[in-house]
Formats: sequence, structure tokens, C-alpha cells
Amino acid sequence: MPFEYTPPKYAQVIAELQRRMESGEYPPGSLLPSEHQLSGEFAIARPTVVRALRVLRQEGWIETQQGKGSFVRGRPALARAAAERRGQAELDRDESREPGELISVGTAAAPARIAALLGLEAGTAVLSRRRLVRQDDGEPSEITTLWMETTAAERAGLDTQEPVRGGVRSLLARVAGLRIDHVVEQVAARRAEPHEIRMLGLARSSPVLALYVSARDASGNPVLALDVAMPGDLHELEDAYSVS
Repeated sequence: MPFEYTPPKYAQVIAELQRRMESGEYPPGSLLPSEHQLSGEFAIARPTVVRALRVLRQEGWIETQQGKGSFVRGRPALARAAAERRGQAELDRDESREPGELISVGTAAAPARIAALLGLEAGTAVLSRRRLVRQDDGEPSEITTLWMETTAAERAGLDTQEPVRGGVRSLLARVAGLRIDHVVEQVAARRAEPHEIRMLGLARSSPVLALYVSARDASGNPVLALDVAMPGDLHELEDAYSVS
């Protein structure tokens, strides 16, 4: 039986709303159905709707007015060109509103690649915060591990079991005075590690897409690093850009 890829539910909502906007069913200036209405229509949880609308807003398809709702702007000049990058999405992930659970948090020796992203020597003790992200149906989707210098991480409260509300980027700016100015992303395909095989329910020979993110301040100094392991048969990465 051939493998059939099914996009995550939030991606399906994005695709359907984009189709309606492009077809004229939702013309520019029109008010989108409410989050409650969309949740009922697509039979999904409200946080999934919120995530889909956030992506559409960041890509320029819609705009949200406080207390009024989301309005259609129309197809952007270059759809997805200004889309939220994957690393930014991870930094802004609200753990309190999306399915998943914290697997471990504590001090660990930084692997060589992570240490290089943090500008440290391999084996330096840093804070490691690992979370299993799930799709709306409960299926595991990815494993995200945050690595950060211990003192700064503790100052921001990242060493606790509490979910990160509003995303780690906002938390660091608000609590620790650390502002992330830009990120550097690297993507590699590799064999799944034992804990990834176990948590993601993979076969031993399954590949994973590994996204390595170095989040830096305005001077280029590393603030934190992320390691995101995604099953190779459940994810694809897409980008669009102008060549003018």
C-alpha cells in the first residue's frame, strides 16, 4: 500500500481558507468566520484554529482587529515570501495552547554541534529543555530541545516544569531582558536517535529532518539553540523568495 501524506490539521485549515480567499468566496475586506465557528466547521480544537489564523496573518492574507475579528486582505503579492520561518515559529510556540508535553528539563552536557551554535566548548554544562509536540489527534509530530546557558535560562524560569506561555522569545525579552534579533537555521537529514525512535514511534531505519536554530542578539551573540527532530515522512520544508 503506497504511503499517503496527510498534512497536519492546522495546515489543512490554512489551505482551505486560502482556497476560499483566492476563489472569491471570502473577498478582500470580508470578515472571516469566528474562531468558534471555524473550530466547529473543521471539527478541531480552538488552539489549532488560532495557529492557522496566526500563520495567515503573518503571511499577509488576513489582518486582525481587536474586538472585531479577522478580515481578508487578499492574496499577498508573493504568497509565503514573508512567511514565518520555522525557527521563528519554534521560538514563538505557546506551550500552554498547543498539544504536547515536557519530557525533561535539567542540566546536560552540550553536544558538539549545539556547543558550536552556542559558542561554547563541547561538553559544557547547559540547560536542556526537551518537549514532545503532538498533532491534534495525539500523534507525536516532533521533538524540540532548547539549549541555553544555565544562569540566563534560570533567570527566565526555563528550568521549571511550567509551560512557556507566549513563546520563549517573548519570555526572554519580558523576564530576562534578552532580545533575540535574528536566527540562523541549518537543516540536516540524519538517522533517528534512540530517544527519538521511542518517542516518535519510528522504525529503526527511519530518517529524521533535524532543524538546528541559533537564536542571536543584535550583536550576533548566541542567546540559545534549538534542535528540532521531525519524522522525515511527516514534514517538508518550503520557502519562497523574490529574485528581482
